[in-house]
Order: sequence, then structure tokens, then C-alpha cells
Amino acid sequence: MQKKLLILLTSVFYITLYAQQNNESAIVLELFTSQGCSSCPPADELLDEIREQYQNQNVFVLSYHVDYWNRLGWKDPFSKESYSDYQREYAQQFNSRSIYTPQLVVNGSEHFTGSNRYKADTALKRYARSKVSNTIGINDIKKESENISLNYNVKGSKFHKVTFALVVSERVTKVSRGENRNRALRNTNIVANRIVIKEGSGKVTVAIPDWITEEDKVSIIAYTQDVFLKVMGAVKVKI
Repeated sequence: MQKKLLILLTSVFYITLYAQQNNESAIVLELFTSQGCSSCPPADELLDEIREQYQNQNVFVLSYHVDYWNRLGWKDPFSKESYSDYQREYAQQFNSRSIYTPQLVVNGSEHFTGSNRYKADTALKRYARSKVSNTIGINDIKKESENISLNYNVKGSKFHKVTFALVVSERVTKVSRGENRNRALRNTNIVANRIVIKEGSGKVTVAIPDWITEEDKVSIIAYTQDVFLKVMGAVKVKI
């Protein structure tokens, strides 16, 4: 019922948003986390601090909640098996034998423990000097009660895939079981849904999950990756 109240009328945005020009940088930070992991809250906090510090810069943060911790007593309400599968794709690229939380992946190029502030700061400085090779145009955004649709166009170098992530700004969850039992956990930039496309232009429809309410602030973060999952460009639009 709450989702039905989210949008009573269709909202249409006839705008075109392009990612950075080719001489600018884009930094995408993907945190693989879980509410069932006692080591994850410090990483969640660091991700939020980075979001606040770099909110006016070309830094895009996403929190992917994995599902393999769910078997230990607490089911993370934001977790998806597909996010765990995505993390396994990174493991293959990084020649890692296993996956772990909290894992922070920067621009699809390197990874480390998500609570490691020194490594995060070092990576942010390093990738601020890199240049994008794709620009992503987004227009004709339509927000309805069940989904968000948009048109997009990617310019620049050849890419492997483009991801459209529906992101919720923040949520506080009271955890009653598992390693974080009796704690109130604050998660930010939660990936609520993820669509992956390999075409350079077209129309995308992203379903809005039932748990999103009218109070939630949401956005779409789109980013391109090559065959090795390295990020080539990114853009964000608030919905």
C-alpha cells in the first residue's frame, strides 16, 4: 500500500544528463555488505562519509547487500542473490578464490576491506586523475507507482555493459537476530534494483520494490564497464 502512495500521478522529466566530459574523472565505489555481518557497519559508515564528503564531485557510491549471510539468523531485507553473483564476477576478475564482506570495489579495478579508510582515501586520490572514456546521456525520465523508465545513450569508447542501479538514499533497520542483533543499523545508497544492458542506447524500465515508500529519496546511478568490469563512465540523476 505504501508503494501505491509513492506516486499518484506519473512524473515526466524531459532532461538530458550527461556524465563527465572525456577529460574528467568518474569514481564508482561499490560496497558489498550485509546486515548479518558484524564487520560491515564500520564499512557502511565509511561509505556514507565518502558520500557526504564528495557529494558535489564525480564520486558515485553504491551499497550492494549480498544474501549469503542470511542463513546465519538474520535476513537482510535489502539483499539479493543477484548481488552475490555480481560479487562473484569480481572475484573471477580479481582471481580471488572466495568472496567476503565488507568488500569495497573501486572503479571495478581494485578491491579491499570496505572499512579501510586509508586505502579508500588513497584510491579516491588516484582515480581522481583518471579520465572517463564514456559519457552517458539520460532523458525522458518517467516515474510511476510501479517503475521508473528512461531513455539513454552512451557515447565514446566501446563498452561491455551499462548498469542502471535504483538507489535509496538511506534506511535505519532494527536487527533482532544474527551477529548484529539488538542494533539499529543505518545503511546508505542502498541498491534496491539493478538492470544490466549491453546496448549503446534504448529505453530502460526499472521496477520499484515494494519496500520503498514515499518518504524515501531515490536516484538512478548508471555506469559503463568493459569486459574486465572496469568502470568507463558514470552518471547520477535524482528522481
